[in-house]
Amino acid sequence: MSIRIVFFVLGKLAQACGLALMIPLVVALFYGESSLIAFLVAIVVSLLTGRLLLWQGHRPADSLTVREGVAITALGWIMVTLLGMIPYAVGGYLPVLDSIFECISGLSGTGATVIDDIESLPASLVLWRALTHWFGGLGIIVIFIAVFPQFGKGIVHMFNAESTGPRSDRALPRIKEMAKALFTVYVVFTVFSTIVFMLCGMSFLIAADHAFATIATGGFSPYNNSVAHFDSPVVEGCLAFFMLISSANFGMYVAAWKKGCKVILGDTEFRVYLSIVAISTAAMTLNLVLAQQWDSVEALRQAFFQSVSISSSTGFVSNDFEQWPVFSKFILLGLMFIGGCAGSTTGGLKVTRMMLLVKTVAAIIHQKIHPNMVLHIRSNGEDFSLDLIYGVARFFFIYTMLGIFWTFILVFDGVAIFDAIGLSISTMGSCGPGFGQFGATATCSALPPLSKAALCLSMLMGRLEALPVLAILMPSFWRHRNSW
Repeated sequence: MSIRIVFFVLGKLAQACGLALMIPLVVALFYGESSLIAFLVAIVVSLLTGRLLLWQGHRPADSLTVREGVAITALGWIMVTLLGMIPYAVGGYLPVLDSIFECISGLSGTGATVIDDIESLPASLVLWRALTHWFGGLGIIVIFIAVFPQFGKGIVHMFNAESTGPRSDRALPRIKEMAKALFTVYVVFTVFSTIVFMLCGMSFLIAADHAFATIATGGFSPYNNSVAHFDSPVVEGCLAFFMLISSANFGMYVAAWKKGCKVILGDTEFRVYLSIVAISTAAMTLNLVLAQQWDSVEALRQAFFQSVSISSSTGFVSNDFEQWPVFSKFILLGLMFIGGCAGSTTGGLKVTRMMLLVKTVAAIIHQKIHPNMVLHIRSNGEDFSLDLIYGVARFFFIYTMLGIFWTFILVFDGVAIFDAIGLSISTMGSCGPGFGQFGATATCSALPPLSKAALCLSMLMGRLEALPVLAILMPSFWRHRNSW
């Protein structure tokens, strides 16, 4: 691994971050907001950081190695978080730790916030919060590859380190073309949803904020009470539609563009995901009607929206589900854990992994009954190798153990046990709202510093699926005679 190549790519990424910060700068300039200075400082720091890294770096001559791809991805996310938090801290809106928390929450698509009064923030900072969702949703590395495709074939290692969900042995053809195609779908969905939200009565900036948060399945809203601010079935229906389509594998839409809509109809994972949403909606509707005597139509409306919002890991809130029966809250907790489809902007364990784990357990049971049976796992029309199945099992173990670890830290720091479990699953699953003191209508501002720092790591590991971050924390990862 060459650290100078890592520096070079990180330098380009820092400069791209500086360019992205110019978008809210224009808004601050247009409205004459005090946040203008904060964004100017952030842009200057980003560009200078990029220039320094480029000066110390070296352009890759051929292609990136696996280590270089993993290092660039993990360090790139950390660097962009530290640069993206500058407007919050320099503007005096948040302390440094809270600024880091807010920025990584945005980039990871978690949507947990430490800001108690969002509506008091300038429009430019609210837009930046939403933009962090949008850049992190598809992936800052994927967008970087799509917009700046000047690197060699080794970018597949960066692409794979950031992509979510298990990958089969069948390699993606032409990573640069795939990144461009995914980015195109992402932009089209964002533009279309912005137009629809404006037709629902939102102003352009408010519609854009919600579009960025919805398509990235992030959940930052410009209102303190989130989607409950609108109290509109039409707005909730439009948001739910875009959250649903953003929960599917974006590669599926690229394939559908080339082969027709039959690809979408035939996607097993997406059909299973929709079934999970439907069953969860029906169960929570029945529970709300029977346990709390809700009107059936209102119960269906709220249960459907929260089922879509939580399963997609968006985290928009249309009703205070902290007041719902325990059974309904347990379903929401399960949806946080499972998440959406692999290759989408959602978080969680991913539906395809749950499918593979269930099929693997069933196959192992059959193998016990029939010892000579060959273990054969097939899903979504594709055969999965034993290596990939073992990889899914390993990831499930790591994901679960990390969830327990974050819960332990939060409880040690004084957080109630059920609240800690909810925050751990929510941040690892990039969902946002938790339960109890940090539930649907609350923020994370009251968390102790250690808990906030732990959840920052939880959000980062949840978005990058742990392994790239764990890899760079290992001393052996950096020990190589040709590192420098």
